[in-house]
Amino acid sequence: MQETPESAAAAPVEAAPARFDTLPLDAKLLRAVADSGYLTMTPIQAKAIPIVLEGRDVMGAAQTGTGKTAAFSIPLLQRMLKHENPSVSPARHPVRALVLAPTRELADQVAENVKKYAKHTHLRSVVVFGGIDMKPQTAALKAGVEVLIATPGRLLDHIEAKNCVLNQVEYVVLDEADRMLDIGFLPDLQRILSYLPKARQTLLFSATFSPEIKRLAQSYLQDPILVETARPNQTASTVEQRFISVTDDDKRAVVKQILKDRSIRQAIVFGNSKLGVARLARSFERDGLRTAALHGDKSQDERLKSLDAFKRGEVDLLVATDVAARGLDIADLPAVFNFDVPFNAEDYVHRIGRTGRAGASGLAVTLVTKSDARLMADIEKLIKRKIDLDPFELQDSRPPRFERRRPEEEEPAARPAPRAAFRPPAPPKDPFFDKPYEASAAGSEPPAWEKAKAAAPVAKGLSSYIKPKKQVAALFGAKRAPAPTES
Repeated sequence: MQETPESAAAAPVEAAPARFDTLPLDAKLLRAVADSGYLTMTPIQAKAIPIVLEGRDVMGAAQTGTGKTAAFSIPLLQRMLKHENPSVSPARHPVRALVLAPTRELADQVAENVKKYAKHTHLRSVVVFGGIDMKPQTAALKAGVEVLIATPGRLLDHIEAKNCVLNQVEYVVLDEADRMLDIGFLPDLQRILSYLPKARQTLLFSATFSPEIKRLAQSYLQDPILVETARPNQTASTVEQRFISVTDDDKRAVVKQILKDRSIRQAIVFGNSKLGVARLARSFERDGLRTAALHGDKSQDERLKSLDAFKRGEVDLLVATDVAARGLDIADLPAVFNFDVPFNAEDYVHRIGRTGRAGASGLAVTLVTKSDARLMADIEKLIKRKIDLDPFELQDSRPPRFERRRPEEEEPAARPAPRAAFRPPAPPKDPFFDKPYEASAAGSEPPAWEKAKAAAPVAKGLSSYIKPKKQVAALFGAKRAPAPTES
């Protein structure tokens, strides 16, 4: 029996992943994609790239680690090839695409991918972010650039310094827009978008979609197409999630034992505070692990060096705050540890998204204490699944640091004799003070005070207790008055 179209539609066959070479892309871009080792597209790329090539605004919602950067950078580079030219004049290379990212690390990573995809073209790209000197960025901007990747704060600095002109921007990308709103970039975004032409193509990509993000899209996107490859806030199915009930004192020992038992060579350990991350990194370093810390108090140069060392495999543990929770693409990262349960439930999705990327498997371990009950309830509500806490038994358990013994178990120990306290030498004794008191003999001299009393002249008719006036005029050269005579 011949199959009808209706019956064929009723029994769909799962299609194989789409290949990049099936897209209407220039040979230069296809060559760069092949050089990167990519043959097939991820679901978000397969859905978003054709829509972006058509010139439509897009709201892309996909779980982290699914290739959002390529989903917007490759089609935008394709659309900008019409402006490609080998001229050295800055005027021939105005800014035509603007990509805004919330963190320096994410901006730098997006810039690396854009540069990788555009390496066979004459399109120029540059990244600007805070924490480093503006002079090299200013020189690169004034030399002319088609693709500008920036964090909002540093971009406003360059706009106010008149280092870049955005009146020819045709494409705008808001990457990780929810994070930009979380850290208070909404006023900066509104200022930046006010400098751009009204006629433009705007793409908004994020791992999570909140009501605030939807209101932002309604304000700045024109008839956008919603592209979703997974339920919002859903975690990747390739990530094994474990929630372990521990005490604060056992957290570090649990991390070390899991690393040992599973032969994990590299991992990211997330903490909630900058001070806690710095202390934890030093503790792991004392345990013999090659460790690097990544937090907001580090300079940008230190943060980039730590990331590069981790990507090259020179560091075993990257202990970080949530500055590393988004956008970091580390190939084949086997595990992520939540040393502290995140304050924001959405950050949990982003943290564990650092592992299990691009279809690979990964492990996400969250260490939970009794005080984390409310935070765990928020995570359960967000990911819509019941979380069961697993116990964990440490193999080399040690007795408590201060363990009191029972009186019958105490063993008398020979204590060293106490040292004698230091005493200064006694002064030599005067034998005069050791003699008993002896009364003065009769007829001896009167005391000194009696002598003075007897020697003092007493005026006639005055009490002996009234002191006479002192004769001080002689001190100033005056003649002494004659003594009064008795009549």
